Amino acid sequence: MAEFLCFCLSPNWIILIGETVTVRCEIQGGEGAQWTYEWRQNKLNTPPTSNEYRIITVTESDGGEYSCRVWGVWPIATGHSIPIQPLQELGSHYDGNGPILVSPVHPVTEGASVSLTCSLRTQKILSNVFFYHNDKLIQNDPRGELKISAVSKSDEGFYKCQYSGRDRSHYYSPALVVSLQNDQQ
Repeated sequence: MAEFLCFCLSPNWIILIGETVTVRCEIQGGEGAQWTYEWRQNKLNTPPTSNEYRIITVTESDGGEYSCRVWGVWPIATGHSIPIQPLQELGSHYDGNGPILVSPVHPVTEGASVSLTCSLRTQKILSNVFFYHNDKLIQNDPRGELKISAVSKSDEGFYKCQYSGRDRSHYYSPALVVSLQNDQQ
């Protein structure tokens, strides 16, 4: 009997601060068997032992990699992980319909490669968007993605994206802060 682990995130779209999020481990092909679950996240002191880990009110400190290990009658693959990056407080001006600029890592390590994606909350990546760094236009991209191949100190600052809707109105994302990780010991 072949089992495999499905590592699922709900909601499966961009997560905002204040929302509820559930991360779930599902064994597909192993229904009816008894499984033991262990959740790992660098800040969890007492990980839950069910197949779900729920965060009732997401805060910025909930961001990070979550992984699930499963034990049962048969050995099963472990170490699956999923990144959760709650967006910063968007403020009352954000109605959930405009674009959001998303970065997969925070803070950024100097020299690392980073992609910023301009998408709608439904995860629809927008096309033909404009990217701004500290309110200066830096790129027009047909794919809705800004890639920085080797982040340096000069790349720190506020980023946002802008696209034009069908009604020809311009929509701007809330600003996303890109900062370098402090390596001082």
